[in-house]
Amino acid sequence: MWTSLEPASATVDPGSRTTVRLRVRNTGDVVDEYRFEPVGPVAAWTTVEPPTLRLFPGTTGTVELTFAPPRTPDAAAGPNPYAVRITPTEHPDTVTVPEGNLTVTPFTEVRAELVPPTVKGRFRGRPRLAIDNVGNTRVTASLSGSDNGDRLSYELQPGSVQIEPGRAVFVDTTLRPRQIIWFGSKEEQPYSLTVRRSGAQPLAVDGTFVQRGFLPRWLATALSVSVALAIAFVMIWLAYKPQVRTLATEKAAQAEVTALPTPSAPAPSAPSAPAVSEPAAPSVPEDKSGDSAGGGDSGSGGEGEEEEQAPEPETAADAVQKLAARSDGRHVCYRAYVADQGWQDPVCDGAIAGTTGQNLPIKALNIATVATGGVTGNGAHVNEGWYTGDKWSNAADGVDMYIGSTKEALSPLQGFTIKTPDGSVCFNPHIRDRGWLGVGCTEPGGWKYGGSPMGDKLQLEAVRFTV
Repeated sequence: MWTSLEPASATVDPGSRTTVRLRVRNTGDVVDEYRFEPVGPVAAWTTVEPPTLRLFPGTTGTVELTFAPPRTPDAAAGPNPYAVRITPTEHPDTVTVPEGNLTVTPFTEVRAELVPPTVKGRFRGRPRLAIDNVGNTRVTASLSGSDNGDRLSYELQPGSVQIEPGRAVFVDTTLRPRQIIWFGSKEEQPYSLTVRRSGAQPLAVDGTFVQRGFLPRWLATALSVSVALAIAFVMIWLAYKPQVRTLATEKAAQAEVTALPTPSAPAPSAPSAPAVSEPAAPSVPEDKSGDSAGGGDSGSGGEGEEEEQAPEPETAADAVQKLAARSDGRHVCYRAYVADQGWQDPVCDGAIAGTTGQNLPIKALNIATVATGGVTGNGAHVNEGWYTGDKWSNAADGVDMYIGSTKEALSPLQGFTIKTPDGSVCFNPHIRDRGWLGVGCTEPGGWKYGGSPMGDKLQLEAVRFTV
């Protein structure tokens, strides 16, 4: 057979389509039927019409190749080779594969979201900015924060990002008010985080920082009244201090005058009476048994003894440090906060945390690693969606990292994202009514989601981790 692509190179925009003609001539001496099959990386969005062509000897036929790349990161920008496998029915061993080149134009699309959009605090707030690159080319952006009146300061880690197509990054943000509210009720301060890219309109994400007062207003009123009363009392005391006069001096003078003899009539001396000594008071022996017999509180009652405190529960960091001391290499330890049960004991390196078949969801996870450069994560709740949790969502080697929340008011987890700077994290989540979903692993330094599909909102019941 003889083939020709017209044109051999084509260009297409993601979300649109383009057509290339493929001409085929039967150079044999028998009637033959040819089957057409697209192959290569663009075959998923390539169609051939018609898929088969029947030609007499010496005749030529034409089929159309239609390329329709989606407007997603899967349509990689730049040149993409393509090919069509042509198989003749009469001579299946003489397969021909004409090749061409399809150039996909680049497009950029960035989405950003604050998690959570509203944070509360007296001295600082810590939201996280999630940035998704849903285009087909790498995005480089810088980050900044602003508000009306310059009432907040912003600390963004990192301050600039590079995001590959189809990837997402999380930026840790710390908001600090420039003035502290010492007394009074809370105040809402709107702010905005901006993602700036070269040659594109800045993308602003709005949020709210609710600043709480350090002390309630009623306490300020009570302190003011107390200070005013104290000052008034001191002033009154100084102004109307009572005059205190003692009569001891006058009485002593009168007693001395009465005791002196009169000079003109001296009194005859009388025989002195023998001095009578007063009997000494009988001594009372000291009761040394008063502490043991007199009081029942200081004996074996136990009030004077300190109560024995219960030992602190073991965390994931405690377990992974013990494991690292026994065995070199990368390790991960973790424990689950299960509804109606609380924190379980930590397990390590692929063991099951949580429960299966008991309809008890996981509300929070405590994870710690060694030899991975630390671990970072975030939890997705069934009702609230992404939520930063009660404690630290990123941690260094051998330090506890927490995902989710143990609060009664928050729904259980449906999934999580996780990454380590060095190496990969593999996980297998167990979802209600779905069972074990299978093992998924992160790329080195990249994020990976594990759990229920976000639209299904099914609770997470158990999980396994390895590094």
